[in-house]
Amino acid sequence: MKKLLIALLLPLLVFTSCKKDLTSLNVNPKAPQSVSAPSLFTNAEHVLSDLMASSNVNLNIFRLVDQYWQEVTYTDESNYDLQTRPIPQNMWNTLYRDILEDLEQSKTIEDATISAVQKKNQDAMADILQVYSYYYLVTTYGNIPYTDALNIEATTAPKYDDQAAVYNALLTRLDGDIAALDNTDAGYGSADIIYGGDIDAWVLFANSFKLKMGITLADADDAKAKSVVESAVAAGVFSSNADNALFAYKSGPPNTNPIWVDLVQSGRKDFVANETIINVMSPLNDPRIPLYFTNDFAGGYSGGKPGASSNYTTFSKPAEKIVAADFPGVLLSYDETEFALAEAVERGYNVGGTALQHYNAAVSASILYWGGNTTQATAYLAQPSVNYLTATGTYKQKIGMQKWIALYNRGWDGWIEVRRLDYPALVAPASALSDFPVRFTYPVNEQNLNTANYDAAASAIGGDMVETKLFFDKF
Repeated sequence: MKKLLIALLLPLLVFTSCKKDLTSLNVNPKAPQSVSAPSLFTNAEHVLSDLMASSNVNLNIFRLVDQYWQEVTYTDESNYDLQTRPIPQNMWNTLYRDILEDLEQSKTIEDATISAVQKKNQDAMADILQVYSYYYLVTTYGNIPYTDALNIEATTAPKYDDQAAVYNALLTRLDGDIAALDNTDAGYGSADIIYGGDIDAWVLFANSFKLKMGITLADADDAKAKSVVESAVAAGVFSSNADNALFAYKSGPPNTNPIWVDLVQSGRKDFVANETIINVMSPLNDPRIPLYFTNDFAGGYSGGKPGASSNYTTFSKPAEKIVAADFPGVLLSYDETEFALAEAVERGYNVGGTALQHYNAAVSASILYWGGNTTQATAYLAQPSVNYLTATGTYKQKIGMQKWIALYNRGWDGWIEVRRLDYPALVAPASALSDFPVRFTYPVNEQNLNTANYDAAASAIGGDMVETKLFFDKF
């Protein structure tokens, strides 16, 4: 009888024990129960920098589209194939889910240990990076989810907002963020990898990005662009390379330059120089060419033909500096600020200085940033084919060419400028699947899971095709 009683009790004891611990089964012991605003902000900065710097063909293919690099074996992306790999989907997910959402969550977290002014600074910093992220979304896709985008509790099928309306809303937000920043108190401190919590630096960054947004708008709405640009310049924009918005990577994993991850840690040999940029820089005796590329097999500089398979051993490769583990990511730079000012002068905006002065400052800043010196910059600018007063072409051609060279390794921005200034005129790749892509198609998930809103957006912009021009790209 005693043995029978024990046998009957054992299942009951096991069931009772399991029942008591059932709720713990829903808890992931490896997941944090709470996340701080600073950690969310740091992660968003990191992911954003990684996205902008990446050379991963599943994510950021702009160095290939802009004909800075050429693929060795698999040439799909060089030939404008955006669908074999889920590139539009990956970019969309990274911006919305991993960057915008983290920044939005950081703004909702209250912290009783900080002052109201510090909290206001933190929220403004997060919002500036949201504006930055939306800028790349709207200039890549066109109409995008904006008003409903981060309101998951309200809808899982967000409507798409008009691209020009989104852009204007972003400019309004940016003005509000600039006004909210207060240097009498702290921001995110050391959690801010870009500027180390320097509020004045964030004000400068925001105004410089405002200048960039203004000049991007110039062909679409000259009056609005003039107002935005002049307002930004009056408030103060970048004045040297010391102002650059850089994300400092480490020399060892896991916080390393994503190009190092893609090309060195992985052991892959996927890219060589593209002959387009080599054939532009070499005749100009550009002092940046050895800073951008390695020597080829013959001791000079050469690149593969756009869209064609290219022997890895034969051609120049990305320079060792670029593939270093600790090479910083760049979110905004002084040279592009000066190029924008040169263009603003040509458009008749009141920004001070001459187009020549700003053009020279931009080219010199690029050369110095990459490791060249003032003597090299002066000699380069003195060449008739580079000198702003004697180089052939319109201001868009002269600025467009030099800006494209300077934006090497920042392919996303290079792509925006090539579309906007229409220069340089890139040759068609060997097996192009389309004309030069002036936008990316919407993600497949949007087509399948948010169909009604996707259909409306595609119709509103003139069709979900890579050849459909966006609102800012008028010519």
